[in-house]
Amino acid sequence: MSELQRKKMIKILDWNSMDIERKLRFKGSKYTDVNMYLSFMFGALLTLMFYGAVVLAKDFIYISEFFLKRGITQYATMFFSYWSLAILFFKWRKLIVQQKALTLAVVPHAHNFELTVSNAKDILERMHDLVDNTEHFILLNRIDRALSNLHNIGMIADVSEVLRSQAENDEDTMESSYALVKGFIWAIPVLGFIGTVLGLSQAIGNFGTVLSAAQGIENLKDSLRNVTSGLSVAFDTTLLALIAALSIQLILIALKKKEENFLDECKEYCHANIISKLRLVNDQQIHI
Repeated sequence: MSELQRKKMIKILDWNSMDIERKLRFKGSKYTDVNMYLSFMFGALLTLMFYGAVVLAKDFIYISEFFLKRGITQYATMFFSYWSLAILFFKWRKLIVQQKALTLAVVPHAHNFELTVSNAKDILERMHDLVDNTEHFILLNRIDRALSNLHNIGMIADVSEVLRSQAENDEDTMESSYALVKGFIWAIPVLGFIGTVLGLSQAIGNFGTVLSAAQGIENLKDSLRNVTSGLSVAFDTTLLALIAALSIQLILIALKKKEENFLDECKEYCHANIISKLRLVNDQQIHI
């Protein structure tokens, strides 16, 4: 098949048309990492939509006061929470695209097929016929690097080491892609505690004013309302922050588990379709 014919072929995996960031006309981040500017915009949009709904639900007095009258930390907590959720959503969508690579039959499934230096180039050409760019897919990038090393250098015994090294790099990339969300999970409770300190300071300050200006029981009752409002700020900010951080942490754990399972499936795919079919000149099999 000529190079021109290959370019005209419809790719089974076209990253530019499948990746959610590219669909939204943003620069696509590597693998399951997320474009920070895109997630920031969606986090801000979701926050505005949420507070718009709260304003419209002004008849629900407790909800309205809980989110609108508990200080600036409530707004910051909700923004960081929605930004985190936006990141996790985009990561989930990008992971789905990566998982599609597991369905590709890059190497023939025939039981008697043997992968050697002589036919490695054909396998690479077959893989490039199926996808637009192997560098955009975790699994296919591993296979590409391994087979390119096999064909160009001819040191078959190094293929397993190439796959192992690339697998470690992919795991490090996956771990670092959660850094921003983990930072928010740390920051959100801190915001809640800051709100608590501000609320207690307000309550204590108001209480001192009440004692100095108390002129009868009725006046004292009215003045104590300012004290209780400060206590409401103190406890509600912590409550919201802890609920938000816990919710995001649970979603992160579930998504990270799915991504770890995917990386394990990539290892199994490489073992079943590359390593187990790979043969030395003396027909000895390589193991990882």
